[in-house]
Amino acid sequence: MFEATTILGYKGKNAAVIGGDGQVTFGNAILKGNANKIRKLFDGKILAGFAGSTADAFTLFDMFEGILNEKKGDLFRSVIEFSKQWRKDKHLRSLEAMMIVLNREHIFILSGNGDVVEPEDGQIAAIGSGGNYAIAAARALAKHATMDETSLVQESLMIAGELCIYTNQNIKILEL
Repeated sequence: MFEATTILGYKGKNAAVIGGDGQVTFGNAILKGNANKIRKLFDGKILAGFAGSTADAFTLFDMFEGILNEKKGDLFRSVIEFSKQWRKDKHLRSLEAMMIVLNREHIFILSGNGDVVEPEDGQIAAIGSGGNYAIAAARALAKHATMDETSLVQESLMIAGELCIYTNQNIKILEL
């Protein structure tokens, strides 16, 4: 896992939600505390979050949205095609980057190695240096608390921000 950020996606009964912190680091220095690493794509029907270099995020978000448009918003077909293109591109596959993409039906983790991973529970995915903290908190809250999806993502990311030095508590959330 690289030192990047924390992105958490949650596909609950009533909503699909993605959240991310705002910290951008360079080595052991914080460059920015309020970056936006999550987006709505395909006319607001798909949520996406990115962990890795901010410059690479723009390239990969644009590439993925182009594929979504070609596939008419079919998330499953789009992630397969995107992973093929990402893995085959000599420059892009060397990026230390990961993405989470989701809608109300599916949630996937994507990487330049060609990984297309649908979480075992089909509900919760996390990436970035604080991802393990965020997913642990989200699983515990989903199992033992009565919270709406947005609150669960917000609280899980706040917990990750308390533990991970590469994650802050300037959280941004998007919901479908």
